[in-house]
Amino acid sequence: MKISEVYNMDIYSDAGQYLGEVRDAIVDLERGEVSRLLMEEWKNADKEEVKRILQQKSILFKNIKNIGDVVLVSAVGQGQKHDNAEEVSNLSVR
Repeated sequence: MKISEVYNMDIYSDAGQYLGEVRDAIVDLERGEVSRLLMEEWKNADKEEVKRILQQKSILFKNIKNIGDVVLVSAVGQGQKHDNAEEVSNLSVR
């Protein structure tokens, strides 16, 4: 599947809660894989806005259970502030 096919897909938790729409993605070029899906675009965001998007409006790709008509994520994949502090710091420096 191409990453462009995921853009604008609805994102739902496995409990059926609507979370948002895929607006952007973060690709780890060293590993050649998608690391996060974002529910807001961030190309013109300042450092604080990038932090907010990464903490509140993104899903770790490893927490995606299925991609079909919608993106289905594990409920534990939401609100991941505890396990992404270093990543948020590194990405917000861009």
